[in-house]
Amino acid sequence: MPDIGIPDEEFLRGDVPMTKQEVRILTIAKARLHPTDIIYDIGAGTGSLSIEAARQALKGRVYALERKAEAVALIRANAEKFQTTNLTVLEREAPDGIAELPPCDCVLIGGSGSQLAAILKSVDRKLRSGGRIMLNCITVQTLLSAINYFRAQRVTYSYDTIQVQINRLRQIGPYDMAQAQNPIYLLCAEKR
Repeated sequence: MPDIGIPDEEFLRGDVPMTKQEVRILTIAKARLHPTDIIYDIGAGTGSLSIEAARQALKGRVYALERKAEAVALIRANAEKFQTTNLTVLEREAPDGIAELPPCDCVLIGGSGSQLAAILKSVDRKLRSGGRIMLNCITVQTLLSAINYFRAQRVTYSYDTIQVQINRLRQIGPYDMAQAQNPIYLLCAEKR
């Protein structure tokens, strides 16, 4: 499998949010992707996670769902830049469009547009047994919504959550000072 963790500056970005390199590495590692996996990336943004996933599932396929036209154009441009041929980009606001997709092995959710419960219900119908759902939550409200959903589904899903805080050193004169990035909660749920 190819290495994960493409440097952030290699992605075309514009003003569209992007999952940063360190969070992408952890997300992909915890997703435990296989070469033949079918993967959904919901709220795909710039497509950075989609492309990292597609590089791991070379014999599989990634479906990137994104509602914003500017982001869809960036995903396509990034897919072309990285020669990602196993990536299909869909301009949709999830959960719309999920019903037409093939059954999947993994779902990456980076943005839900306040539709998280509906998205999780839709992907549950498509996720194979043993499949994983990876949520990258920036807000506590999104995390709590996800936890409440998976607690209610505890017969069907097990889950664990970690919080990640990344700091980057920034040079200020002769000193190096830690500059904190936004903390992110990563929730990994597995279907039994």
